[in-house]
Amino acid sequence: MIKQYETVFIATPVLSETQMKEAVAKYTDLIKANGGEVVYEEDWGLKQLAYPIQHKTSGFYYLIEFKADPQFVNVLETQYHRDERIIRFLTVALDKNSIAYAEHRRQVRAGKAAAPKAEEPVAAVEAEVEPENVEE
Repeated sequence: MIKQYETVFIATPVLSETQMKEAVAKYTDLIKANGGEVVYEEDWGLKQLAYPIQHKTSGFYYLIEFKADPQFVNVLETQYHRDERIIRFLTVALDKNSIAYAEHRRQVRAGKAAAPKAEEPVAAVEAEVEPENVEE
C-alpha cells in the first residue's frame, strides 16, 4: 500500500551549494530507486537553529514530499543516520487532510510567485477610481 510522506532534513551549514545539491539528489534518487515518487521538493535555505545541534547553530533545511511503500521509510531514515551531512530529520505520514493542505500551500506559493509586483495593482486601482457622486 503506497502512502504519502513528508520528510524534512537539516544538513550541516558547512556544505557548499554543490554539496547540498548532491545530498538532495542522493535522497530523491533513493526514493525513486525504491519505487517511490517525489511529489514536491522545497529548499528552505540556511536557517538559524532553535538550539545548537552538534555544536552548530544553523543548518540547511530541505523538504521532500513523496509517495512510497511504508517499509521504505526505515530505509530512508537509516540513510539519514549514516550520512554525516545530515544533523536532524523528521519524516511523517500525511493523512488526507494534510495532503489537501500541502496541495493548497503549493498553490498559494505558486500564486505568490506569479503575482504582479506591488506597484502594478496600485496603478491599476488608481486608473479605475471613479470620481465620487458629483452633484450636477
